[in-house]
Amino acid sequence: MVEARAINRYIGSSPRKMRLVIDLIRGKSVDEAIRILHFSPKHASKVAEKVLRSAVANLQNKDEGARLDPADMVVKEVFVDGGMSMKRILPAPMGRAFRIKKRSNHVTIVVASTKTKAPARGAAKAKPAAAAKAAPGKKAAPAKKADSAESK
Repeated sequence: MVEARAINRYIGSSPRKMRLVIDLIRGKSVDEAIRILHFSPKHASKVAEKVLRSAVANLQNKDEGARLDPADMVVKEVFVDGGMSMKRILPAPMGRAFRIKKRSNHVTIVVASTKTKAPARGAAKAKPAAAAKAAPGKKAAPAKKADSAESK
């Protein structure tokens, strides 16, 4: 099972607001998760959709030989970590000041393919039937080759 991830750091919304959106897509298929995020009215869903699409692109680039369809992918892990907080001051009555914390967050999305990788074409050839059925103590008869006179 192949997996890839995408991380977006220092997103300008609080981790709590982002977790509300991220919890909607945890464990879902990628197609369903993109639909959920695309039609969600929350502002954080736009950022989450961007990160999810990036993770899908990373998985497709990682496994170039196989053609992966988003229907064959699943959201394996999704989590939100708190980022740095910018401290700001808001004037208050009677000469006081209130401190405001402008929070940020980091989103990490890991997607995995549900398809198992098929062996490459011609990588492993089957043994001839005669050699497979031969007794363990006896040698198998060599395979017959076509005469060059017959092929001309």
